[in-house]
Amino acid sequence: MQPQIVLLKEGTDTSQGKPQLVSNINACQSIVDAVRTTLGPRGMDKLIVDAHGKATISNDGATIMKLLEIIHPAAKTLVDIAKSQDAEVGDGTTSVVLLAGEFLKQVKPFVEEGVHPRVIIKAIRKALQLCMEKINDMAVQIVEQSKEDQRALLEKCAATAMSSKLIHQQKDFFSRIVVDAVLSLDELLPLNMIGIKKVTGGSLEESQLVSGVAFKKTFSYAGFEMAPKSYEKCKIALLNIELELKAERDNAEIRVDNVKEYQKVVDAEWQILYNKLAKIHESGANVVLSKLPIGDVATQYFADRDIFCAGRVPEEDLKRTMKACGGAVMTTANDIKANVLGVCEHFEERQVGGERFNLFQGCPNAKTSTLILRGGAEQFLEETERSLHDAIMIVRRTIKHDSVVAGGGAIEMELSKLLRDYSRTIAGKEQLLIAAIAKGLEIIPRQLCDNAGFDATNILNKLRQKHAQGGQWFGVDITKEDISDNYEQCVWEPSIIKINALTAAAEAACMILSVDETIKSPKAGEAPMAGAGGMGMGRGMGRPM
Repeated sequence: MQPQIVLLKEGTDTSQGKPQLVSNINACQSIVDAVRTTLGPRGMDKLIVDAHGKATISNDGATIMKLLEIIHPAAKTLVDIAKSQDAEVGDGTTSVVLLAGEFLKQVKPFVEEGVHPRVIIKAIRKALQLCMEKINDMAVQIVEQSKEDQRALLEKCAATAMSSKLIHQQKDFFSRIVVDAVLSLDELLPLNMIGIKKVTGGSLEESQLVSGVAFKKTFSYAGFEMAPKSYEKCKIALLNIELELKAERDNAEIRVDNVKEYQKVVDAEWQILYNKLAKIHESGANVVLSKLPIGDVATQYFADRDIFCAGRVPEEDLKRTMKACGGAVMTTANDIKANVLGVCEHFEERQVGGERFNLFQGCPNAKTSTLILRGGAEQFLEETERSLHDAIMIVRRTIKHDSVVAGGGAIEMELSKLLRDYSRTIAGKEQLLIAAIAKGLEIIPRQLCDNAGFDATNILNKLRQKHAQGGQWFGVDITKEDISDNYEQCVWEPSIIKINALTAAAEAACMILSVDETIKSPKAGEAPMAGAGGMGMGRGMGRPM
């Protein structure tokens, strides 16, 4: 009898070899099943309730993945690629996960038959390279066109991004808004310059785009109602000062021997405040925004002098106001001159639903805009915000990389055909593997059909036939339950989405295939359990109890 060698500390899980790989692939499959039905215009939404009982309704692959707290180590890669797609392109998060899962599913039989994972990885890499070349070759470049044409194109891309979301009924309305918002930004297209404010109540169509800045009316003191509510051509002072009497530090001690001196101390304090206020008034500002509170005395003082004021303005709103109206945020009241004041054509306070909003419009260097969203339920508004975020990202991408491909599974079918034809020209194992990947690409059009309740096999056969005859832009047409030329139907997506999605999916598949052993150390503070099945979950991944 050989003595047993204990290498790892007790309670460590190790599992290796083929069963390990197969079990990792299975774990990825079950993640794919979680988001599979959200793909496409007829996709369903998921309602996720977290540990605190907060419900989130979402159709966005990345949001769903973030909220599912996945602990399986291999399956986490899929969550990561969904997040990276969300950060890089904004849309197509569900497709990435689907593609990666499907690649793995198609090569699983080969793994089980004993094909070495390296061979499979090489085939996936080769297939990816072919796909990239083909996409760049097929993508339609949008030459610098007139403003109207460019707008129309951007609106189509935005509408495609929104067609699978909750708000697809209003996609024409929103795609206009989104394109306006993005076009109002400067060259770098910074995302945080588009503010999104949500107000419950009203209908979606009442949402509006403010070219400039809007934020919720802040907490205010007495005397507020006397301040005027709208100005033409106003000057804005942006401050970071408290304009209120503060209680002195508790441990300060002042000895006074008569009441007059006490009065002096009090007066001095008031005087400091009044000096600040007078300086602000002299600068000629009509609107005073401060990050810190503005007290009731100050509010009253400003109201008497026809100055509108708002304290406790959130920092990002202050920053956006600064970007839009110029000026600078001052931290002292001493040198407020005309050149540090912002200006805007028109300021007003308006009632939107149950909230009041302060709107600054007609800003000279307005490189910012604010969307005020209206809608019934809060979850609905949050989902709308996420959908608009996807659409905004897409429009940004399209402006930067001006080439598009047809959506609706058209490009996937074309790539699938390309790989299938290519696989017939090579000998060896790679022939089967590349054919398997070609089959894997068909998951996108197939899932589109399944989600809409069509006969997927039938439609895919039609698509294969069309693509074989050279109809390269043919994809699934959801409205007619048939196939159609999606390029003419204006189902367009920036080619960068597809490039990014395929690259990420292929990388993830390769990464999962290249793992052949998992060693999981026991959690700190967990007593090693006795016996094999003591971990509560059987042993390892994919080993039977």
